[in-house]
Amino acid sequence: MATTRTAPHQLVIVAAALALVGGLYVLPKGIMKPKESKSELSKDAAATANRDGGGMATNGSKTEASSGPVPATATDNNGPNAAPHTTTSPAQRQELARLLGEYQAAATPDAKATVATTLARRYNDVERFDSAGYYLEQVALSKPSAQHWQQAADAYFQAFSFAATDERVKLLGGKARELYTKVLKDQPGNLDAKTNLGMAYMASENPVQGVTYLREVLEADPRNEKALYNMGILAVQSNQYDKAVKRFQDLVKVNPKNVNGQFYLGVTLAQTGAKEEAKQAFLAAKSLSNDPALAASVEEQMAKLK
Repeated sequence: MATTRTAPHQLVIVAAALALVGGLYVLPKGIMKPKESKSELSKDAAATANRDGGGMATNGSKTEASSGPVPATATDNNGPNAAPHTTTSPAQRQELARLLGEYQAAATPDAKATVATTLARRYNDVERFDSAGYYLEQVALSKPSAQHWQQAADAYFQAFSFAATDERVKLLGGKARELYTKVLKDQPGNLDAKTNLGMAYMASENPVQGVTYLREVLEADPRNEKALYNMGILAVQSNQYDKAVKRFQDLVKVNPKNVNGQFYLGVTLAQTGAKEEAKQAFLAAKSLSNDPALAASVEEQMAKLK
């Protein structure tokens, strides 16, 4: 099975501003300005995800390949097509190849949708999230519903969260925005979809729209953890530490056991000079997790408070 990555604490400090790398609610690197057309992005997504013909050599027209029934070996991880967070066993690759054959051979739309659902599940198991998104989108195209569109959007958003290059950020963020927009057309009150759409917009040519969506979520639900967290991270990235402190304070009031909230509350309090309060937040974060990476980050941050 692939190594699972759920809410890891991989923390990077650059010029005194922190950006979360990986994790459940993440802003990928930088604010991108995609130039590709919608049709080109869709074409690339399909070519990148539907890798049944060419293994690691099969790429979309503008993107690096990161999905399909191939292993993420040590050699792959050092190359241009690396997907270091993924691994597949021989048995998993064999099953994916079998399912891809079944998908190609399926005689009816319903049969294709059934196999596509299984394929998406198997790709998700090996953390090939863009491939999972591609096949879930095929299901949604065959059987349109807000639920199906969101399943596809969530998979693309997960892939977007792990994107390692600017091109991948643009491609996958664009697909996530496209599909979450379909969800909200049917379910305008879906705050989870709106939050993720807001974060996907942060990597577009219109980041202000992303902030607008997050604010709309908080207007509808001031206790929304996901929106509070992301607004806090955005404030950190723009060096607005007073605003960030308020967001993370609100977050830990809603959920004192939110590890990332406690950690970033410590970070932002330290930046504003509130060292004792920062120490308490760091200790709270450490007490809530057995993650050695988090513990090391806490110790490093606390050392700076002395």
